[in-house]
Amino acid sequence: MEKYEYKPSGVCSTKMIFDVDGDIVRNIQIINGCPGNTQAVSILCKDQKIDYIIDKLKGIKCRNNTSCPDQLAKALEEYKNN
Repeated sequence: MEKYEYKPSGVCSTKMIFDVDGDIVRNIQIINGCPGNTQAVSILCKDQKIDYIIDKLKGIKCRNNTSCPDQLAKALEEYKNN
């Protein structure tokens, strides 16, 4: 299992930490942001395939033309590209 950290931009959350096992995201922790929303995103995305999460969350807008879910999708894309 591999741990990855991402610093989101344009949103209230300040850090995203997730564990990846192959192409499955096992744990997601979103630091700061709207607690109910970030907890829900973390729970709903746990144990899902990376591409599934990206497909579902990419492009969701809140403020600054992005959102915490959109930033999580960007974090997973960055992970895949590294």
